Amino acid sequence: MTKIRALIAAALCAGAFAPSLALAADTSLAFNAGVVSDYRYRGISQTRLHPAVQAGVDLGLPAGLYLGAWGSQIKWIDDAGGNADVELDVYGGWKGEVYKGLTLDVGALTYQYPGNDLHPSANTTEVYGALTYDIVTAKYSQSLTNLFGFADSKSSWYLEIAATLEGPYGISITPHAGHQRVENTPAASYNDYSLTFSKDFNGLVPSVAFVGTSTPNYVAPNGKDLGKSSMVVGVKYNF
Repeated sequence: MTKIRALIAAALCAGAFAPSLALAADTSLAFNAGVVSDYRYRGISQTRLHPAVQAGVDLGLPAGLYLGAWGSQIKWIDDAGGNADVELDVYGGWKGEVYKGLTLDVGALTYQYPGNDLHPSANTTEVYGALTYDIVTAKYSQSLTNLFGFADSKSSWYLEIAATLEGPYGISITPHAGHQRVENTPAASYNDYSLTFSKDFNGLVPSVAFVGTSTPNYVAPNGKDLGKSSMVVGVKYNF
């Protein structure tokens, strides 16, 4: 069994027993598992434009605190000469209303690629802050380490803005735009954009996204443009 299959199996088992967990009234536990036709992160394909299986768990704690973990299959580490085929993310933070209608979300996230063997390492840690007002969210993330294996890239940052709109028939429409700045590597910096349509069927959430970037500089060894505009379909189950 691969690492990602083991992760999903663990999430499914935990979800099956979640009702029996002795959680405090102000504590929550949620799980998700899904598949996408292409794992795009900040507009760039992490799977060489191929499908990926993904799963995660989120723990809501008292006073607005939270912890979570998420994993996905990847291919870009192999393409870069490393060995990892799984991305594991661990994050935690605080989220709460700081003014009427204005929500602040601050925290830290570490992206881990076990056994990646890249120099510099692909492992990356970021801190982030997001403000949400009504349907609009703006978020800023800054790396505390080198960014995804780029040399001398500490303090790279990503700025994004998104909105969640209610469409007909209960469809959620989410436009998104972002800018990735890679310190000391100007050619690696770029803009990305997406438009996502999704609908929640009692926890089962299919989605269709149109994704693209401004850069032709992220290319797989087989010549595929990892930032090209394309459609990504997916389905996720929240339980």
